[in-house]
Amino acid sequence: MDEQPIHLNSNTEELTKLPTTDQAQLLLARLMEGGQEDDETCQVLDQLTKLLNDDTTTKNKESSVCSVIDDVCLDTMLGYLDMRQADSVRGHAVLTVSAYLKASGDKGASSMKQFFFDRVKRGTYDDYIVAFCVAAAIFPIAPDMTAEIFLSEGFLPSLDSLMRRKWKSRKVETACLEMLNAASMNSQCREAIRKYCTDWLEEVVDQDPEELCKAIHAADPDVKVTEGSIAIRRHSETVQNLAAVILAKLRAVPSAQQTAEGTGSRIQPAVTSIEDLSKKFTKMLVSDSENGKRHSVEGLAYATIQPTVKEEVAHDKELLTNLVKVLKDAPAKSPLTYGALSIFMNITRYQPSQSEEEKKMHQLKAYANAGGKLPPPNPLNDDDHVSARCKKVFDAGIVPILVTHSRHGSVASLSIIISIIFALSVTANLRGQLAQQGAVNLLIAAFTALPDTEMQAKRTAAQALARVLISTNPALVFGGTRARPQNSAIRPLASILPPDPNADTRDLLPTFEALMALTNLASTDDDTRATIIRAAWPEIEEQLLSTNARVSKAAVELVCNLMQSVEGIALYAEDTPQAANRLHILLALADAEDEGTRSAAGGGLASLTGFEGVVKGIVKRKRGVEVVLGLCAEENEDLRHRGAFVVCNMVSCEGEAGKLARDEIRKNNGLEILKECAKKSRRPQVVEVTVQALKALLEED
Repeated sequence: MDEQPIHLNSNTEELTKLPTTDQAQLLLARLMEGGQEDDETCQVLDQLTKLLNDDTTTKNKESSVCSVIDDVCLDTMLGYLDMRQADSVRGHAVLTVSAYLKASGDKGASSMKQFFFDRVKRGTYDDYIVAFCVAAAIFPIAPDMTAEIFLSEGFLPSLDSLMRRKWKSRKVETACLEMLNAASMNSQCREAIRKYCTDWLEEVVDQDPEELCKAIHAADPDVKVTEGSIAIRRHSETVQNLAAVILAKLRAVPSAQQTAEGTGSRIQPAVTSIEDLSKKFTKMLVSDSENGKRHSVEGLAYATIQPTVKEEVAHDKELLTNLVKVLKDAPAKSPLTYGALSIFMNITRYQPSQSEEEKKMHQLKAYANAGGKLPPPNPLNDDDHVSARCKKVFDAGIVPILVTHSRHGSVASLSIIISIIFALSVTANLRGQLAQQGAVNLLIAAFTALPDTEMQAKRTAAQALARVLISTNPALVFGGTRARPQNSAIRPLASILPPDPNADTRDLLPTFEALMALTNLASTDDDTRATIIRAAWPEIEEQLLSTNARVSKAAVELVCNLMQSVEGIALYAEDTPQAANRLHILLALADAEDEGTRSAAGGGLASLTGFEGVVKGIVKRKRGVEVVLGLCAEENEDLRHRGAFVVCNMVSCEGEAGKLARDEIRKNNGLEILKECAKKSRRPQVVEVTVQALKALLEED
């Protein structure tokens, strides 16, 4: 039977009836034919992408779609990455090429290299444009393969003569710089660009059109330099802006040689400093051009790695306002959004805290790497400067914009948003305003939305949440009609009670701040207290025994609040070995060296001793009564109040437990201790409860 002819205008339903290789041939033919609307081209590219993705999954090499993609077909596909194509077409073509590289493996990589070098070898402007555009587009998709192409011997040096030609194609220059811009994300490529391209990149950035006109006229008087002539401005504004972005990346990230030597590797100082570039980006930002904004944001995202630029940007109120507006108007998940967020993250980032041992190790490594020349830390990176910058960023109105972007952002953008809020939350007097502007809802939602693979970002969100909740009234934070339920904050806070398992050293600050925030929440209602116990009790118990006095104290304060609920009391009042052990720990903490810890433990005992089982447990415990009476003998009147209240509860207890308590307290000189407590106390409520305890002790059993 004769084969059915394949028609280029076949619809999707008819197309799917054909074998996959025939489908691919038809789609490729439609792409070669051209002349379609952009929407139709995108649709064809999407269909081809699906075939290639399915081919990767099935791995059926006998009927592989890649078998029908020869050099001509590949040439056609890659042609849709050309900068002269519509942005929508280029976007869909990137997905198609990505799917092709996955499906074709080594053969596809080899074909890609051959395509690139063939185009560059031809040397026409059109070939350069296509080759450079393809390299720029596939760098993020296949960085290792593209870097190998980019670093091929002789390629980068050849760009010097291309960019310094007397008569130029601006599209070639733009495509070339887009490629360099993408390549500069790779450390090896960045070093090669620094070596071979820095001089002419600086020439492009520093070009003065008026001086250029005079130079051209002096060299060739017959050349007419008129307005709009290609000779009047050898490099377009877009080209200059792109070159500035690349230079910013080179200046912001020091070379391996600079890092090792502690100084620049070039004899002459850089013509264009990072500060000069940042001023250029600032001017570009206010331009109406979308490309100008994109390049300025990308450049500042790298320039603000440097402390001097951070300070300049943070103290430029107009620039900060413009950056906030750019972020507000930027589409979700766009490079512009990511770039603007990166700027704010750089400005607000604190230096990581280090233990004394870590500081010494860091100094030794830096000294070794610098060959004996250890530069002092930059004072612009200290906490005071960062705090001041955070305040200025907050005053620029960044938080509501971050809240909006967090609802639709990518995982990468969400992680940066969390980092910015985390930095702002360090300043205690900003925390209330952060809560008012939606930061609490943002952090809870981000913690929930982030996958478990982003555990560091989840921990950062939880710690920022803890800081805000330490300093704010939960009733105000969670009381609004659009607020999340209060209990939704408990799981994020509980997650940072244990130390970070992936950290080299144990940082107890997140644990401490989570305990403080949970204590604040536990002061509200029984439902919240019960939820905290269910979600975090084992970790809270573990922190009671922390070797760090502040962490232990925070844990006891939380337990004291939890004892206001039935679930909390049950943990200590039950007749079980576990309950007896918990009571033993609480009594030990009531005798701790730290006064705050003794106070919190005394408060917990005051709540618990209203129950017969707890009273009996204290009497049975060695030194139990002695510890309680010790609270009554404290110099601090608050502690004496707690101790007297505990004793009053114990001696007022009915039944056998009460009798045992009264006998044991008398044996331990309780009468004299209580009399002295009453004499030393000035507050009526302390005197009253002490006298009440004395009366119960003086009565005959």
